[in-house]
Amino acid sequence: MSRAPARVLEAADVCRLLAHVGTLRHPARNTLIVTLSFKAGLRAGEIAGLTWPMVLTTTGHISDQLRIANGIAKYSSGRIIPMHGDLRKAMRSWHRECGRPTIGPVIMSERGGAMTARSIVNWFHEAYAALDLTGCSSHSGRRTFITRSARAISKVGGSLRDVQELAGHRALSTTERYIEGDRVAQRRLINLI
Repeated sequence: MSRAPARVLEAADVCRLLAHVGTLRHPARNTLIVTLSFKAGLRAGEIAGLTWPMVLTTTGHISDQLRIANGIAKYSSGRIIPMHGDLRKAMRSWHRECGRPTIGPVIMSERGGAMTARSIVNWFHEAYAALDLTGCSSHSGRRTFITRSARAISKVGGSLRDVQELAGHRALSTTERYIEGDRVAQRRLINLI
């Protein structure tokens, strides 16, 4: 039996999620976890494996891009992702709160060590359950990121190949499976034909 794909969230649901995790312990870290998922499309393992050298410039400031190392990416699909403004803001806030480290994991557990991929998955599960958002998982942010990117890419002169590279997929067919259709856009398209 195949599992249903993770739910793609509407902007209002993402705002609700951010508001909720902001009320929990470690609000800056929590905001960063959500933002890494929804604004960079990172997998749980990539969020857990992210280190400060992957997000800092050589002078120790927050970079304008994430450098996802092959070692933390699925199938060694390391890549460079331009950093969204909201993500950069969340990263700066967390970096300041952590004392501006230059090494070590970005996302820390309450015990002081790096969070594992499983702990990130569980963290998202608890957050979605608290908001009664059904069909969501740690992959919802990634699917939302890929779907939104695919819908917007033609506006900036790009193609699905660009979305594929941002997602770190080997095959375009994998990227296509992540994209949720838009019924409103489909109706508009049919009316143009």
